[in-house]
Amino acid sequence: MPRTLSEVVFVDGVRTPFGKAGDKGIYAQTRADDLVIKCIRELLRRQPNLPPERVEEVAIAATTQIGDQGLTLGRVAGLLAGLPKSTPGYSVDRMCAGAMTAVTNTASSIAFGSYEIGIAGGVEHMGRHPMGEGVDPNPRIVAEKLVDPSALVMGQTAENLHDRFPAITKERCDAFAVASQNKLEQAYADGKIQPDLITVATRHDERGWGLATEDEPPRKGVQLDDLADLKTPFRAHGKVTAGNAAGLNDGATACLLASERAAADLGLPVAMRLVTYSFVGVEPEVMGIGPVPATEKALDHAGLDISDIGLFELNEAFAVQVLAFLDHFGIAQDDPRVNPWGGAIATGHPLASSGVRLMTQLARQFAEQPQVRYGLTAMCIGIGMGGAVIWENPHHADYQPSISTSSISTSSISKEEASA
Repeated sequence: MPRTLSEVVFVDGVRTPFGKAGDKGIYAQTRADDLVIKCIRELLRRQPNLPPERVEEVAIAATTQIGDQGLTLGRVAGLLAGLPKSTPGYSVDRMCAGAMTAVTNTASSIAFGSYEIGIAGGVEHMGRHPMGEGVDPNPRIVAEKLVDPSALVMGQTAENLHDRFPAITKERCDAFAVASQNKLEQAYADGKIQPDLITVATRHDERGWGLATEDEPPRKGVQLDDLADLKTPFRAHGKVTAGNAAGLNDGATACLLASERAAADLGLPVAMRLVTYSFVGVEPEVMGIGPVPATEKALDHAGLDISDIGLFELNEAFAVQVLAFLDHFGIAQDDPRVNPWGGAIATGHPLASSGVRLMTQLARQFAEQPQVRYGLTAMCIGIGMGGAVIWENPHHADYQPSISTSSISTSSISKEEASA
């Protein structure tokens, strides 16, 4: 019997405030899985029309799958969040694009018809589990010169990208970083970020009990001069600093995905429609260039041009990586379409969780800008990869749902009659 692929929609997304990794960070004594659980519970609370048993999969990413980020995290977090025991779950690892991959995997299963509703997200507690903890890279990867040794250190790959594109100066990167900080500060002042955030109860030896209600990493009022003399830890006299790169952070994200039919049937909001996605491999020693070919491939799949993209949410692992993307596509560094509410340099980048942050912010921006039809979420990925996902704005005048309300009601009646 022939199958008909289902359209996949992004219903809602949430995240914890992002914290600084380490003993002084807000989540120093908070479990990683508890951060995920809070996100899943909040998604269910926000959608009272969604029976928990209708959630048919939970995919949660973590780069370092050990300790409280291990044990098939999607399954365990789903159980602890109150989902039925009949709801399966699993873990995902694609380093920085973990949550992005959790979304695309879940969306693909929905599109194929394996199930209709799923939760996808990610977590990284870099204070408890530093990147690379417990990892044992095969010595052949360096001994046989499959990659340059610098490919295993993300900051060094960013310095390599500077070598490849000398027009991307440290001054440009610092200016981009300052703009990211200032845009996030303004977004908070305008109440743009707060709808994404859930409140997390925390405990700390020095601070006692508290509530995490906003991101911890941002630097308010930062000026260009503040970044000029920062150390370049990855190379003597280099260009990558703590000021123009994302920090080490803790945090979690989760989103609700559904088939278009299930969303209409249950009265769930449609924030975005997934158009297409792409993951590609690139030279590991310049992994930051990954979003460029990934975006080109996704645009080709969708039959679109870069000029069709009205909003960009690009993960700011390093300023040089975003600037390489913008320069390639001829987009100005200060283009208002790019990360309008700031990015990971300001908010933080808890590795595997960041993809859903990009998507959730894009969904909010779609609601505010109905004139924009298509948006892009893209990120570079460690060991030489890039990922890109193209979304369509349901608020745009040309958006056409593939099904009508009448067809949903007729289908529901038919199912009831068949079961009778």
